[in-house]
Amino acid sequence: MSITIFMHMRRLLEMIRFIHTLFALPFALLSALLAWQGKAFHWHDLSGILLCMVFARSAAMAFNRLADRHYDAANPRTAGRHLPSGQLSVIAVWIFTLACSAAFVGSTTLFLLSDNPWPLYLSIPVLGFVLGYSFSKRFTALCHFWLGASLLLAPLAAWIAVRGLEQLWTPAVLGLAVFFWVSGFDILYSCQDVDFDRKARLSSVPAACGVPASLRIALACHMLMLACLLGLYWVAQPHLGVIYLLGISAIAVLLAYEHWLVRPDDLSRVNRAFFNVNGVISVWLFLVVVIQLVVGV
Repeated sequence: MSITIFMHMRRLLEMIRFIHTLFALPFALLSALLAWQGKAFHWHDLSGILLCMVFARSAAMAFNRLADRHYDAANPRTAGRHLPSGQLSVIAVWIFTLACSAAFVGSTTLFLLSDNPWPLYLSIPVLGFVLGYSFSKRFTALCHFWLGASLLLAPLAAWIAVRGLEQLWTPAVLGLAVFFWVSGFDILYSCQDVDFDRKARLSSVPAACGVPASLRIALACHMLMLACLLGLYWVAQPHLGVIYLLGISAIAVLLAYEHWLVRPDDLSRVNRAFFNVNGVISVWLFLVVVIQLVVGV
């Protein structure tokens, strides 16, 4: 029995690509780090942020697989996923989704130890918005920006968890950087499914505008991301300095490399751009801010 449970959990974690929590978690922790510059650090706040991020993302990914299972089965690129291929049952994924959703809401009660009820108050609306993304492709080509807005909530929520509703400019600017970053790379990723989306009457920027125009829109999003990161330098003063600016320069190089990898006539390297480069970007920015706060230059 223990082996069976282990295999089910392994498949569930594979289904939600648990390791890709790295995309959003560093931005939440970065926001919390900046928030703690003017607030006392508490271990229960850090624990709450980590638990909320893990459970919210896990619930959202599992729900997305449930909502899209019939489309995934019809798409040759995704037909091998766990639900279409029968590796996991619908009931098992529903139980996992509901358990993660309940755990997310429950985790927000940790912030009550700091007399901060806002995470608990906002938990249900946030969860509803994040889960709602799974249906956005049915009716709007702006679905990529819904996903971006969902991840925008990570740094904003982490800040509110530490400092409540005070001085929200810093997490708002950081959140906008995440918004444009995620929206841009999701547009890149969706270029793989342009033919299927049109056939299935699903909405996306590539299906509506074509691949060449979509790549230009994604590039514009990433340029706006860099602009927001520069804006963060100003709103988060005096905590960010030269090291942070050098770190942004490296991110610009990584984004240029990402867009060099994906071309209108060659989408074979989309996965490398999506998973490898973006994972490096999020972790790199977090490390840069940590070094900046420690060194103070």
